[in-house]
Amino acid sequence: MNNPPHFKGYKTVGLTENALPVILNFEEYEALRLSDFELYGQVKASLIMEISRPTYARIYESARRKVAEAFVLGKPIVFEGGKVYFDSNWYSCKQCGCWFNHQEKEIAATNCSLCGSTDIEQGANDPVNTIDMKTCVCPICGLEHPHTPGIPCRMTVCPDCNWNLKRKDAPYQYRMKNKNL
Repeated sequence: MNNPPHFKGYKTVGLTENALPVILNFEEYEALRLSDFELYGQVKASLIMEISRPTYARIYESARRKVAEAFVLGKPIVFEGGKVYFDSNWYSCKQCGCWFNHQEKEIAATNCSLCGSTDIEQGANDPVNTIDMKTCVCPICGLEHPHTPGIPCRMTVCPDCNWNLKRKDAPYQYRMKNKNL
């Protein structure tokens, strides 16, 4: 996902504010954006999101049901959470080694989202730009395997130790390498 929506949600007009909001995860928002705004088919959209086509179909169906629920029942929609990875505003903490994304682009991050330290820097060694998009790696034995487009690395199993592979140099590995965590 390139960026989250530029707003936090929608409110109904003409109804009381007593209705609980419908929570639309960022990946559901992205599925709606790709299929209904960008007009990509499910296969192309699933490749863009780097998930399988059946997983994309489930996310897309969930998003459409939630939007329909909000429209029919007059509920507000709030965007938040989910399993997403944004392409901008990465920071690294010099104290704990954490990489984190700051969604408020207009306001600079001041504290680490993990340990709270103020000793952070923006994008010097941005994990987004260091990820090897063509290689999956076993986090246990280190075996490298060519990435198959459209199939997430986590869906491939290491033939040596039977463990799910991960994207090579993905941000999670920076935390794993840190001895303080």
